[in-house]
Amino acid sequence: MQTFFIDRMPTPVGELVLIGDEQGRMRALDWTDHEDRLMKLLNSHYRASPFMIQQQANPGGLTEVIQRYFAGELAAIDTVPVMTAGTEFQRTVWQQLRQIPCGEIITYGELAKRIGRPTASRAVGMANGTNPISIVVPCHRVIGSQGALTGYAGGVQRKQWLLKHEGFLPQDLI
Repeated sequence: MQTFFIDRMPTPVGELVLIGDEQGRMRALDWTDHEDRLMKLLNSHYRASPFMIQQQANPGGLTEVIQRYFAGELAAIDTVPVMTAGTEFQRTVWQQLRQIPCGEIITYGELAKRIGRPTASRAVGMANGTNPISIVVPCHRVIGSQGALTGYAGGVQRKQWLLKHEGFLPQDLI
């Protein structure tokens, strides 16, 4: 049985719940008001390899890295080691999300093209919505084809805040 470590931290836009593993890899990061959804997602992803969760402050130094990101050191999240379950397609989408530079956005259609599945923008949107590692796997950097701030499970206001924090938010999206 795997052991995961859980910590919580305040941010300017709400409290985050962070889950790391014994190797210091981030397994999940989401807002505490969505913690039930996160736990269901983890249970679904890891049903073949059970886990237990223990409280631990700053597991593997991950909480500190996220604090640095919120303090303005935006590149801090770029090297966070992550480990996810999910389908091969989901993991492909999530890996591609990490390639979107801070301060940039792309559309779901563009993300589908980047993974070699140009007609799969809906499936990409679904995979994006089940991303268990918010912010570090930056699903907030993906927008609708008409420029709408849609599709962020943490809420549009948080998506808007994150994009402003990262230095990108066109005036027509405010």
